[in-house]
Amino acid sequence: MTDDTNSEKIPELTAPSRIEPASDVGAQKKRRRFFLAGAVICAAFAGLAAWWFMRPQEMFVLQVEPRRIEKTLSVVGRVRPENLVDVRSPNPGQVVGLFRDDGDQVEAGDALATIRSSAERAEAEAFIARERAAKAEVNRAKLVYNRTRTLADRGIASQAALDEARAVLQVADATLEAATAERTAISARNNEFTIRAPMTGIVLVRPIDNGQVISAETTLFQLGSAGRVELQADVDEAYADALQPGMSARAALSGSDLVFQARLLEISPRVDAATGGRLVKFVPNEVTAIPLGRSVDITVVVEVLEAGISLPRQAVLDAATQPKVYVVDREGRIQVRAIQIADWPSQNAIVETGLTAGDRVVLTPAETKPSARVRPRASPPGSAQGP
Repeated sequence: MTDDTNSEKIPELTAPSRIEPASDVGAQKKRRRFFLAGAVICAAFAGLAAWWFMRPQEMFVLQVEPRRIEKTLSVVGRVRPENLVDVRSPNPGQVVGLFRDDGDQVEAGDALATIRSSAERAEAEAFIARERAAKAEVNRAKLVYNRTRTLADRGIASQAALDEARAVLQVADATLEAATAERTAISARNNEFTIRAPMTGIVLVRPIDNGQVISAETTLFQLGSAGRVELQADVDEAYADALQPGMSARAALSGSDLVFQARLLEISPRVDAATGGRLVKFVPNEVTAIPLGRSVDITVVVEVLEAGISLPRQAVLDAATQPKVYVVDREGRIQVRAIQIADWPSQNAIVETGLTAGDRVVLTPAETKPSARVRPRASPPGSAQGP
């Protein structure tokens, strides 16, 4: 029987543990660091995207600064001479001679055209014949009167016969005077068939041709006075009431950058029923060579505001009913501000009340709403306050 107590224990054999290579441990650490860095970058991008999409909207604003503003009225006018005359013939007839053409300079009394009228010449000849007949009748009455007076002196003819002869002679003299006056009048009328210039100037239009048959209403020539010119414009009656003679104006030929000074000369008291406007005349301050009939852009200075406020019209909401603007407060939130604008056809809206210096007005109010938080940004070039 064996005594197991003192017997030696035989150790159990176990499989040796696996020892990982050092290179695998380093790769795992690198992967962990890579995943950790990727997670940090993704979190940063997510945070940046969230900040980008959740940040307040950027809005262009205009900071109000009162300044000198001109209240102006812009109209389009035409250049015309100071005096404009349509030359017509007082009698109908046929044009048999034209002596002037477009652009010719003429002096007062210069012959422009000759008109022929057969009926008028026949009438003149008839009056000349009547005058000759009246002269013959006067000669006959004188002979009768002289003979009767001689017989009366000899006592052969009665006093009544002498008185009758004297009366016949007086009637003949009166008839001759009337015939002479009629012949003079018709001769004067015949002289009117030579059409003459009523003033010194330039021929602007000659709408007739030689041989043309005309009436008394036909315009033969249009003459314009030489020297000073006028600028004429049709101004709506709603704004013409604010104009006064003597107001200064700036004018430029359409399509030209050359500006010259002018002043308001006259405002017509009559309103044209067809256009609803009043004729307004301007004169250049200096004599300049401007082609007649040329269109001119005229800007009238109606009033000067020494501390005025103006905004681009797109910055004003409900301008026709209850005008208002969006103002950015100190916290960057949109506030609604009621304003009053001048009812005047200017390029920008002239604010009369509702804004003070330093207010930041949103230029594109349609892109935001009241109480919204925004990031104000100075207005881009070209959107600053203007007249």
